[in-house]
Amino acid sequence: MFSTTAIEGLLIFEPRVFADDRGYFYESFNKNIFSDVGVKDDFVQDNQSKSTYGVLRGLHYQTGEYAQSKLVRVLEGKVLDIAVDIRPDSPTYGQHYSIELSAENKLQFYIPRGFAHGFLVLSDTATFFYKCDNFYNKASEGGIAYNDPKLNIDWKIPQKDLILSEKDMVNPKFGEHRLI
Repeated sequence: MFSTTAIEGLLIFEPRVFADDRGYFYESFNKNIFSDVGVKDDFVQDNQSKSTYGVLRGLHYQTGEYAQSKLVRVLEGKVLDIAVDIRPDSPTYGQHYSIELSAENKLQFYIPRGFAHGFLVLSDTATFFYKCDNFYNKASEGGIAYNDPKLNIDWKIPQKDLILSEKDMVNPKFGEHRLI
């Protein structure tokens, strides 16, 4: 089942889970089901990361011909997932949407091209998995400061607990970032 958000293009997918005393089963992706709601991306790359509590990865995006749509989910643990609309002509330009994704709730978040994306680990550890519709290209990567006051993102944990890469500590502010 798909739910829309207040920002056009962002979708939440709640899979139909079949559970019994042996465990559970669900389809995490079915091209026909996603296509029925307008997601016709040809996913070409899967990525997975494992991180500890407080690790913040983002806000990242790809520009130009290497822009990426993503379908993200959590295999283990819990994260706060954030998408920021960086489509200059969008009525929601500069707005963000946040959602908690976890192994328990099994929700997936579809983020089309034109968004910066990041996530923060809220559990002791988390394994994060996502599909991309385009290959990574270092020369086309962009970033936005996670703590930009214009975005005003509530990351849900104290600033002192955040763990960032050196690269993410120096991302430009919103409005000073590379255009998509």
